[in-house]
Amino acid sequence: MTGRRRLLPRPLPRAAMAAVCATAVGAALFTGCGGGLPGTRGDSREPITVMTWAPEGTQATNMAGMPAMATAYARWVNASGGIHGRRLRVLTCNERNDTVAAAGCAQQAVEAGAVAVVGSYSQHGRSMMSPLEASGTPFIGGYGITNEEFTSPLSYPVNGGQATLLAGNGRQLAGVCRRVALVRPDTIAGDQLPALLDAGLTAGGRPRAADVRAPEDATDYTRHSAAALESAGTEDGACVTAALGQRTNTFFDSFRRLRETGRGSGVRIAAVLGSVQQSLVDSTGGASSPLEGAYATGWYPAADDGRWAPMRKVIAEHAFGDNRVSPTDPGVQTTWLAYTVLRSVLMSLDADDISAASVHHALDDGHEVDTGGLTPPLRWRQQDLLAVRDYPRVVNADVTYQVVRGGRLVADRGGFVNVARTLEEQSKG
Repeated sequence: MTGRRRLLPRPLPRAAMAAVCATAVGAALFTGCGGGLPGTRGDSREPITVMTWAPEGTQATNMAGMPAMATAYARWVNASGGIHGRRLRVLTCNERNDTVAAAGCAQQAVEAGAVAVVGSYSQHGRSMMSPLEASGTPFIGGYGITNEEFTSPLSYPVNGGQATLLAGNGRQLAGVCRRVALVRPDTIAGDQLPALLDAGLTAGGRPRAADVRAPEDATDYTRHSAAALESAGTEDGACVTAALGQRTNTFFDSFRRLRETGRGSGVRIAAVLGSVQQSLVDSTGGASSPLEGAYATGWYPAADDGRWAPMRKVIAEHAFGDNRVSPTDPGVQTTWLAYTVLRSVLMSLDADDISAASVHHALDDGHEVDTGGLTPPLRWRQQDLLAVRDYPRVVNADVTYQVVRGGRLVADRGGFVNVARTLEEQSKG
């Protein structure tokens, strides 16, 4: 991208950080406290602190697997000798799907001297990013659900977020559907989804989807299922796609019961990864699941792909049977990739010069990360950013097409599909 002014993070005032260090209980836990301020050379004897946050125990979307994966990753790194002999210390925080809690998690990361926030989930982008930008703390590989993750100069996304999923889902459905209805959350984040899905449908020569808004925390979606059927129709070529996070299960249950009355029995269903995953297929009947035949668009290769073997090994050996850590969960997969980026960057730095500032500078200066084919090589130089007006931090616009077949979520076609041009065209409109 050219002609766009480069934003620079605003460092936390030295006096303010000094006050934090002076008043904090157990100030020795803080990277920079006593051994210099964040951004200065650290003590190689200290652990390297990072944070991962996600909502847990809420009535909406929960992503407990992300901090659990982060903890398992740290156990593996430390059992393998650490980072230049230094222990990786992972702090976790419950973001609670709440603006105040999200800001609190970010402030906790800053006060703890975290060199980065890694592999985290929040719908409250402004609340979480403001403290990080003020302190110069990088945000690596968030789930990709807010605008700030793709606009902040401190954010380094590993995927293309909801934008690529919806545009990719539109492209995927354009090949099999004549009319589409989208059921999505009636939220600020949800308001961005229809235009993205429509961009993919339009690129495939199909009309725009009907937009069906639904509560993010409903316990029944019968009314919304009926509205989707009315909009998409019930003839061959009608499709309903849902992007309701963990409530997609509830929606498809309502949709199944409606179809059992004889309405829309031939309608194809679809979703984006995160809204449907293997655990959902398993819990709803496997090969006899109402999701059999459903289309899905993901960021990464299908969960049974051999390229996930290193992650599966770490989970088997270091998650200690924690059932929150499922290798088929896109949140867990994203956290694995985010920590892959973190470890690669940290290992490229001098052991005595690991800080938020040095991580930020290494990423901006073009450090390239090989993810073993799970994504393209990742690099965040200015020239690596895509020309997508609303998502200027995207460097990876690849998606995969998947389908539920025989009770398994498998690849619907080989390889990645790049939707960069679709996003660029959508951003012009």
